[in-house]
Amino acid sequence: MAETLYEHAGGDAALHRLEELFYQKALADPVLSKLFPEPVPTHVDRLTWFTGESFGGPDRFSREVGFQYLIDVHRHLQITDEQRERFVEAYLQALDEADLPDDAPFRAAVREHIEFGARVAQQNSWAATDAELHPIREVPRWQWSPDG
Repeated sequence: MAETLYEHAGGDAALHRLEELFYQKALADPVLSKLFPEPVPTHVDRLTWFTGESFGGPDRFSREVGFQYLIDVHRHLQITDEQRERFVEAYLQALDEADLPDDAPFRAAVREHIEFGARVAQQNSWAATDAELHPIREVPRWQWSPDG
């Protein structure tokens, strides 16, 4: 059985380090600070759980938080293209700083994952009705090919 992104990344400890670095960037960034106006004590843990689950790790986010929470917190934020692009940029910078693997297949999978998630969040942030929400309703299990 192929190694999961979760295993390749280094599990919870490595993903927590990544999410902590990213969250610090988001709070300090003048473009993202409108979306992240103040620290939320549970944010890093929830980001870690979501990423871990999406990367093939434990389903803690689904069990303890639930996907509806993501829809609810993004709803009505009206995320701009600039904010979406800055979010991806800050995340990829944090990925470098967190000292996670730098092989091309892993980095490509993480980039695709974060770009997809940012597009879903942006769509949901503008949805005036449930029909306008992105159809995804559960944590996606991100696939990759470790061999490229």
